Amino acid sequence: MSLFWRIFALNALGLVVAAALLLGPVTVSTPVLPGEAFVVLVGLAVLLAVNVVVLRVGLAPLGRLGRAMAAADLLRPGARAVVSGPVETAGLITTYNAMLDRLEAERAASAGRALSAQERERHRIARELHDEVGQTLTAVLLQLKRVADRAPAELREELGQAQEATRAGLDEIRRIARRLRPGVLDELGLISALRSLAAEFTDHGLTVRPELRSGLPPLPQETELVLYRVAQEALTNTARHSGADHAELRLRPAADGVELLVRDNGRGLDGTTGEGAGIRGMRERALLIGARLVVTSGVGQVSGTVVGRGRGSAAGVGEAAWRGAADRFDPGRAGTEIRLWVSSLMPSAEPVTGVPDGERAGAAGSGAGR
Repeated sequence: MSLFWRIFALNALGLVVAAALLLGPVTVSTPVLPGEAFVVLVGLAVLLAVNVVVLRVGLAPLGRLGRAMAAADLLRPGARAVVSGPVETAGLITTYNAMLDRLEAERAASAGRALSAQERERHRIARELHDEVGQTLTAVLLQLKRVADRAPAELREELGQAQEATRAGLDEIRRIARRLRPGVLDELGLISALRSLAAEFTDHGLTVRPELRSGLPPLPQETELVLYRVAQEALTNTARHSGADHAELRLRPAADGVELLVRDNGRGLDGTTGEGAGIRGMRERALLIGARLVVTSGVGQVSGTVVGRGRGSAAGVGEAAWRGAADRFDPGRAGTEIRLWVSSLMPSAEPVTGVPDGERAGAAGSGAGR
């Protein structure tokens, strides 16, 4: 029965009972006798109680819908309001769930296009840094060497310092170009690229221990790119914000897919400030390939899971398989832990395209906050 007819039937019942009492033999004395007042008050209380129950039951789904709308987050897809209640309410909840489906699909598509454009731009910048700025600095370095060979002895020390500064700038340009365009990912594969990434971040008081297992299932190129970029962004956050001196980088097969784990022993995340651009960027990348991203800290879970569409969703893999594939996290230990689980059977929501084969650039996180 619809909510309209429920409320109408209750009100109609009350009016019918009141009319029957007025037309029947029941009378109210003047002044009102105690027994008559008791009967009237009991009848009124019963009508009000029934009215409260009908309204409470009928409007409860709307309350649940309001809470679901307040908690909705397109970066954490898959959560839907339970369809229940009268016909009108159930129809409203169904329409809301369908709207969320469309919004999530459109967000995934738009994020894919934005990241594809970002990949192309990073590739262009890396090429220009390497071909233009790098060659210019190389020419300057050679020119300084020729000048230093002919310069007086009292000027050679200053020219040597200029050579070292130019050489350091050239090395920095090459490092930036490598981070913008991870050529090792295309040339040597994901395992070698992650091992090189761990070695790159093992500096300035931070030790990154890689544990990269072989025997991974075949992964699409865009999936490997997302895994690499999430690891890069996680290590960037660790180096810049956590104050950690030790980090772990793991990649291993897990439940028809692979699991990426980046864990540090730093001060953890501040739950009061919310997620920064880095973690939001990782979530958007996880959505592109239908992956699951979980971010935890030493004070407990900071952010929930991302459940992607496709065969890796809760209807396919399930929470038990996810927990079985991951180590138990000790909530009493400080630090931050980022897990990305990807099914090798998942089709990506929006492939990262637009970069030539063999030179697929990555969208490295800016590291602007966690």
